[in-house]
Amino acid sequence: MIRISTLANSVQPSATLAAGAKARVLKSKGITVYDFSLGEPDFNTPKHICAAAEVAMASGQTHYTPAGGTAELKMAIAAWYGRTYGLTCGPEHVLVSNGAKHSIHNALAATVGPGDEVIIPTPYWVSYSDLVAMTGATPVLVPTTLAGRFKMTPEQLKQAIAPKTRIVMLNSPSNPTGAVYTKAELEALVDVVVPTNVAILSDEIYELLCWGDAKPTCVATLRPAMSDRMITISGASKSYAMTGWRIGWTIAPVPVIKAMDTIQSQETSCPSSVSQAAMIAALESPESATCIEAMRVEFAARREVVYARLAEIPGLKFDRADGAFYAFFQVSDYFGKTFGDITVTDSIGFCTALLEQAHVNLVAGSAFGTEGFVRMSFACKLDTIVAGLDRLKAWLATAK
Repeated sequence: MIRISTLANSVQPSATLAAGAKARVLKSKGITVYDFSLGEPDFNTPKHICAAAEVAMASGQTHYTPAGGTAELKMAIAAWYGRTYGLTCGPEHVLVSNGAKHSIHNALAATVGPGDEVIIPTPYWVSYSDLVAMTGATPVLVPTTLAGRFKMTPEQLKQAIAPKTRIVMLNSPSNPTGAVYTKAELEALVDVVVPTNVAILSDEIYELLCWGDAKPTCVATLRPAMSDRMITISGASKSYAMTGWRIGWTIAPVPVIKAMDTIQSQETSCPSSVSQAAMIAALESPESATCIEAMRVEFAARREVVYARLAEIPGLKFDRADGAFYAFFQVSDYFGKTFGDITVTDSIGFCTALLEQAHVNLVAGSAFGTEGFVRMSFACKLDTIVAGLDRLKAWLATAK
């Protein structure tokens, strides 16, 4: 029998993908499931982006590109950051990968290893800790709280930094909480890092999806002294509704980009040539801003409905998300209660019973490093949101 590696045995399956798979099993049996597990926009990719892909295919752009992406896309990414944030970078600072998750993996693989530590505020996106652990480095988790709006403080960061710390991972807007750090809050965190040798990896994949007065901040623009220790990650999936196109990118110092390029050349070779051509259109076409704003307005309207409905349900506690398309709410008041023949004791048990009995699919907070909470994606139609939350409310009312 073939022995399974220590690495494979140490990695946990993605909780969000696993939750989606459970829902699909029920759907295959003809059961209506209200599935709020996956962080995927329900909008189609804008037509002008698809048209650019068709032109690329028709013109023969279906061959290998350089491993780290085409020069044209790298220049388009660098120019977009210059226009949007005033960040000065060139194509030599950019690497294009198969989605932002791949970008994060390659950035970590190029910069940390056994004996190193990586600071991650919790709650965190489900893959962060495993991506760190896969390099042999150790995730150092810093808990944040609902009362603190799920934001790590400078004091917490200062206490967490140790001699083995190599990287601090930040995510704003956040998955799963929707928290958006203000520019001042991020400056305070960066100022803790400046006098050290620690680098910052900033995952900004939800940067164009902010609500109300919240604004995205490109962390790399905050302190020039950090220019050689900043890694910025983003991609096409969320803001451009391009999850299946698998395009993400990294902006980082040239030595980091070169190391990542070498790793990627052995791992996957290049990202899809057609997707890269489409991404240029996404970044450069004036139509993109209109499409993104239409999607953002719809998400904002759904957000209002979600929080109004959650506020009607006894025992739930939450903070209103300022970005992304998630509601992260506390359900621990229902722990120890019985639903049918199931007594719920933790967030996994809560989500399992909810799916089996009410056919509503949420993701357990423990998957994000924070017990007692669940995550709901509102990247789905409004009638689905209303019906699903009605079912959640009715199910919770059966608790004994």
